[in-house]
Amino acid sequence: MDYSILVINPGSTSDDIAFFRGNKLVFSKVVRYTPADLAHFDGKKITSQFEFRKKVVMGALRENGIELSELNAVIGRGGVVKPIPGGTYAMNDALSRDLTEGVMGDHASNLGGLIAAEIAREAKVPSFIADPVVVDELEPLARYSGMPENPRVSIFHALNQKCVARMAAARLGKKYEDCRLIVMHAGGGVSVGAHINGKIVDVNNALEGDGPFTPQRSGGVPSGGLVKMCFSGKYTQTDIKLKIKGRGGLVAYTGTSDLVALEKYIETGETAPGSGIDPAKLSRAAAKECIEAMAYQMAKEICSLSAVLKGRIDAIVLTGGIAYSVRVMSLLEERISWLAPVFKFPGGDEKSALRDAALRALKDPSTVQTYS
Repeated sequence: MDYSILVINPGSTSDDIAFFRGNKLVFSKVVRYTPADLAHFDGKKITSQFEFRKKVVMGALRENGIELSELNAVIGRGGVVKPIPGGTYAMNDALSRDLTEGVMGDHASNLGGLIAAEIAREAKVPSFIADPVVVDELEPLARYSGMPENPRVSIFHALNQKCVARMAAARLGKKYEDCRLIVMHAGGGVSVGAHINGKIVDVNNALEGDGPFTPQRSGGVPSGGLVKMCFSGKYTQTDIKLKIKGRGGLVAYTGTSDLVALEKYIETGETAPGSGIDPAKLSRAAAKECIEAMAYQMAKEICSLSAVLKGRIDAIVLTGGIAYSVRVMSLLEERISWLAPVFKFPGGDEKSALRDAALRALKDPSTVQTYS
């Protein structure tokens, strides 16, 4: 049976909407919002945008001639709920409550499940979320940080990591649940996870500064130096947070987080207007070294997880926007290909990943998990 599935993926300033019949994408629409569009909601909880965003989704269905009676399921991007194991979760009262209250944070992704549940209720079909960023399958040893008051936590690109891990398993001719993989999602943030028999037993906190530096994030930095900066009187708490996430990593060294623009500058010496690259301050050689340093740190993070898997690795899987970079991938493979075969799945198709999660739930309801 070709199930018809509506996918809703809200972002801070956009809504990514798609409708599938089986494996066929019927339509995909990204609606982007300007600050003026969202000004009315300034200072309010994200749930204040519920009706506004729901109308956008319903409008997209009408524009494409899709009736609610055609739907077999609706799935939304998982929000910032309590830490949970990976999988597909049926929307229920507990999940709706925690998404509404923002128990772990007030984020646009919280709207995904809420809008999915409301549309599904009207269509009289099931609704789901799948593999939110708070997926937590860490082994007890992975939680130790050296500070009991500050344990390591699991916040990462769970949806795309799980998706490409299954793709890698299929390429290996195995089930995901029978594989031992190291998966790196590399984009604005970078997460590297150890996947053992269908669970991500160790992963860096990609949101709050753990792991390698990225185009926008500092990654793990020398703690003593960071403490001195925090108490120097030169920086506010906001300044430090932006150095960790937003203005750290490549942008701090080069003036840009645009890897494409940076690689063009290295190759040709040309800079695009507004790129942030200043040739008077950044030589092409220095730009090249910064990219090499980023790849170096990524490789170190990947190789460190080989200890978690005790050297028994079926494959290393590379995904995210940076996986499109031939330069970075070549630098990485030089340092990691001795560990295991390397598979690359550039980008990150969250819409298809959510569709696949809903399909698995519809085909085998016993796999659907309950949030409580």
